[in-house]
Amino acid sequence: MSIQQDTNKTDNTHHLLQMGWTSHFQTQMEQFSDDGLIPARVVGVRKNSFCTSNGKNEWLATLAGRLKHDAGSLYPVTGDWVLMTDAVISRVLARENALSRGASGTRNKQEAQPQKEQVIAANLNTVCIVSGLDQDFNLRRIERYLTLVYNCSLNPVIILTKADLHPDPDHFVSEVETVAFGVPIHLMSASDDTGLTALTPYLSFGRTTTLVGSSGAGKSTLVNRLYGKPIQLTGSISTHVGKGKHITTSRDLITMPQGGMVIDNPGIREIAFWEIDNGMEAAFPEIEKLGLECRFADCGHTCEPGCRVLGAVDEGEISKERLENYRKMKRELEYLSHRRNKSADRVEKERWKEVSLKIKAMKKRTHNTV
Repeated sequence: MSIQQDTNKTDNTHHLLQMGWTSHFQTQMEQFSDDGLIPARVVGVRKNSFCTSNGKNEWLATLAGRLKHDAGSLYPVTGDWVLMTDAVISRVLARENALSRGASGTRNKQEAQPQKEQVIAANLNTVCIVSGLDQDFNLRRIERYLTLVYNCSLNPVIILTKADLHPDPDHFVSEVETVAFGVPIHLMSASDDTGLTALTPYLSFGRTTTLVGSSGAGKSTLVNRLYGKPIQLTGSISTHVGKGKHITTSRDLITMPQGGMVIDNPGIREIAFWEIDNGMEAAFPEIEKLGLECRFADCGHTCEPGCRVLGAVDEGEISKERLENYRKMKRELEYLSHRRNKSADRVEKERWKEVSLKIKAMKKRTHNTV
């Protein structure tokens, strides 16, 4: 290998590492001997194409035909790592993680067909929950976002924007601290850049952060301020509803001057769950802990005698609103789990039915032969 070739290889590796390339993806790539395969990251998804980049070059790529028809293959989303040849994506590498939710339009509709998964973004280091201190501020919604993020085994951060709208914005920080135990909370003001410095660690070399929140919460404005110049469209606050206007319509991975990357998402209206992990335990640790002290192991914390959680509500340790939100999400996750188990049972029955039919067919052929 010449000095020039070695320099190019080192340079390419540096660009990949800056884009978030890790040993997790390197190991997968080594399984394929095709020299023509180029690793790249999906930085944007369009109607029939994908914007990809290796940190040095960008391509507008299409999906290989076999991936379109293979139900077992991952469909590329923003943040995915792919292997390409001639601007055609031939393989999507297994994700380190993903932020997923139930497809829009199915929340609270138990009579609907099983939810489909919507992957918001893949291969993330941090998920920033952005809430504006206007009419967008809602503790119950923040609890729901936290549960969603924890269910996906991701690390949440809470950013409270539009702090300049209030004479005492620290009051909101104190409120959020009562429902977001141990979660970093950052206050942002349009008239002060002090809060931006606190976000620098999330934007360091090779790290990927995504912003989620309601339309008009200030996500795009925040991205522009962190970048140092306008790169995302923003809207003014509506005087009619007292909230920011919806502007962002796509998910794009933006390389930031700090060395990391940010995915700005469109506003989320329905926070429907898909993953079922330890989200409730992480988002409501005090309720889960007190629940172990209830008289009955299957206590629903509604009206049961000897319920330690209800006792905590009476004593003012837990708000009624927080407990109600906990019970509501618990019911949703239990229903989702039940539906999945039921679907799994149905698949198993259909599989054995197919096996039984094959056995009968074999016996019939054997009988006819004799």
